[in-house]
Amino acid sequence: MSATYQPEFLIDTRGQVKETEAYVVGLGFCRKTGALGAGLGDGTVRIGPDLTPHQAHEGAVLAFTPDAKAGFLTGGDDGRLVTTAEEAVTLAKYGSRWVEQVAAHPDGLRAASVGKALHLLDAKGEALKSLTHPSTVAGIAFDAKGKRVAASHYNGASLWFVNAKEDKARFLEWKGSHAAIAFSPDGTHVVTAMQENALHGWRLADGQHMRMSGYPSKTRSMGFTAKGRWLATSGAESVVLWPFFGGGPMGKAPTELAGGDGVFCSALACHPQHEVVAAGFEDGLVLIAEVASGKILPVAPPAGAPVSAMAWNAAGTQLAFGTEKGLIGWLDFSAR
Repeated sequence: MSATYQPEFLIDTRGQVKETEAYVVGLGFCRKTGALGAGLGDGTVRIGPDLTPHQAHEGAVLAFTPDAKAGFLTGGDDGRLVTTAEEAVTLAKYGSRWVEQVAAHPDGLRAASVGKALHLLDAKGEALKSLTHPSTVAGIAFDAKGKRVAASHYNGASLWFVNAKEDKARFLEWKGSHAAIAFSPDGTHVVTAMQENALHGWRLADGQHMRMSGYPSKTRSMGFTAKGRWLATSGAESVVLWPFFGGGPMGKAPTELAGGDGVFCSALACHPQHEVVAAGFEDGLVLIAEVASGKILPVAPPAGAPVSAMAWNAAGTQLAFGTEKGLIGWLDFSAR
């Protein structure tokens, strides 16, 4: 079933929507084929313009990302790590423990968290090592080169060198519960979203702390803009961007885009080449904002459910969004 939109939204002229009736956990575009993929709460991975369903998990998909080389990597509440392209293939089974976080790097590395353990696998799906943390891993991120992996947990984050002969973490300490985690594109900073409506960051060169607070709700989605100048975040009624140039965000006020209507931003995705952010809100509204000018392009109108996932393709010519009630929309910005 397709929704009907007002003509002033780009979805009308540049895109399409489909209803799946399952919570959209994650979205992405295949590194090999460029096909759209979605991981859903009903355990399926849906691929391509028809969103062809593949049953990847017996329960729900808990974590989703484009796989290292092709297809899509998912973790589920059935304790399995799965890659799905033309069919779903189980890479690892972890018993009854949930696979709550996954990450993949184009060089072939995969990572999956199960409780306190972070499991690393190679391009063939072979286990490389398991890294143990002081508490449950709540977020995973590779640096741009794939040489380091960071895991967030209670009281901070742990930073590991993937190819180290002796595995010893650099512990980035800060009291509290840390969830989503991100590396800056140049690998100089690590930032986490905390349980207490704030972000915390570390400058890796000297361990300098950065505290970014003032949010009315939790930040569940964040990402650095293409050049690493800004960290874009959800959790407020605008897109909140912290400056990571000229000495970083400490002592500086953030820039806010596309706010003012009292509805919180729930998901976002930064354009892979330009200083542009796509943002989704709790009422289903989707828009694109240019950082320098503040110019707003309306993408899709409120659809009655929070936007739960967003993604650009590698070329920045396609944008996808999904909601908690299962609506998936995608747009093509290629020249016509």
